[in-house]
Amino acid sequence: MKTIIEPFRIKAVEPIRMTTREERREKLAAANHNVFTLASDDVLIDLLTDSGTGAMSSEQWAAIMRGDESYAGSPSFERFQAAIRNLMPFDHIIPTHQGRAAEAILFSILGGPGKNFPSNTHFDTTRGNIEAGGARGHDLLIDEGKDPANLHPFKGNMDLEKLENYLQEHGDSVPCVMLTITNNAGGGQPVSLENIHAVAKIAHAHGRPFIIDGCRFAENAWFIKQREKGQQDRSIPDIVRDCFSVADGMTMSAKKDAFANIGGWLALNDPELAELARARLIQTEGFPTYGGLAGRDLDAIAQGLTEIVDDDYLRYRIRTNEYIIERLDALGIPVVKPAGGHAVFIDAKAWLPHIPPLEYPGYSVAAALYEIGGIRCAEIGSVMFGRQPDGSEKPAMMELVRMAIPRRTYTQSHADYIVECFAELAAKKDSLRGYRITWEPKLMRHFTCRFEPLG
Repeated sequence: MKTIIEPFRIKAVEPIRMTTREERREKLAAANHNVFTLASDDVLIDLLTDSGTGAMSSEQWAAIMRGDESYAGSPSFERFQAAIRNLMPFDHIIPTHQGRAAEAILFSILGGPGKNFPSNTHFDTTRGNIEAGGARGHDLLIDEGKDPANLHPFKGNMDLEKLENYLQEHGDSVPCVMLTITNNAGGGQPVSLENIHAVAKIAHAHGRPFIIDGCRFAENAWFIKQREKGQQDRSIPDIVRDCFSVADGMTMSAKKDAFANIGGWLALNDPELAELARARLIQTEGFPTYGGLAGRDLDAIAQGLTEIVDDDYLRYRIRTNEYIIERLDALGIPVVKPAGGHAVFIDAKAWLPHIPPLEYPGYSVAAALYEIGGIRCAEIGSVMFGRQPDGSEKPAMMELVRMAIPRRTYTQSHADYIVECFAELAAKKDSLRGYRITWEPKLMRHFTCRFEPLG
């Protein structure tokens, strides 16, 4: 098979400042050992997130020049709304400056003490916005999704039996049922079209709206096309429309599968809920036809939505992750399989069994990888999910390290460098030590907490 090359040419470049290992050791200590608080100029390859870190196309830059900055009724909003409705047939499109703003608006209306929100797996900002109002988020992922080595093709699926039982037990306190596609916290794993429809059916049978967190909808559609029986001959846009046809609303970060550096939206069908959301939007984000965004951002998103559903791009996107996973697997490094859509996930619990979960083995890998190669990535484990609403701490479901691949930003030589750094790290993995947290905020501690190494 021929190499799947990057389906684009590079027209502009951004220099990387090359650092030494000693410099990186000093920078990490100065940042209280938290890679989130490193300056990006001190990072060689930044895999902390794929959110807003991708490269925009020449057509998106051209769209930016068409952006209209009218406070109300901008034609940029009309193009933004039309591009969304071409893929997601919702009645009310409410722009926000990013996905967590859409979540904050939704949960400020639906949440509150005593409320419960089930999902396959809530990601960090979603859970933070739920808990900030006193509600609770609950994860009902299938058991296969909790096993990094399991080769189930749709490890992001929600457990339908658990959802049915959950709604029978908690139904009166459940404002909506949510589903994240792809399932970021579970290794970027997809949700099948069959599961999406089944979750919607159960939610509606209990009189509950069904809301999709759709940040990586195109990657999820690609997996459906590749892995789900009967979907191979359908187009990506058609599969996307099918996914959202059974939903009552969605939250979206356009910084993922819309190729934008900023932006998002909340989409709803319920006119009363939409009216409440718009009122909240005006208070916190802006007028309903710009929602905290410049007109140029709305146009960049509209153009990005036409590019993200391209088969050649999605084939290359997924193959990038597969390539890195195959090479890490050959080194004996445990990875989440099969390959997810937006990131490569290391199973730190399996790789570093000498470090207990509450000494944060995932973070140990992240810190060592930065020191060795200047690569920044994120822990998705007990640092991110271990602190409970009552203040207690318990090990997370999995101890993962996420290397999120920015869209259209790095090349195969960068991927090879990542693998080389892991080969060096593998030779010293038994000497890695855990960390403890010396200070943390009340919510979403992983962004700003301070660490010190143990031992």
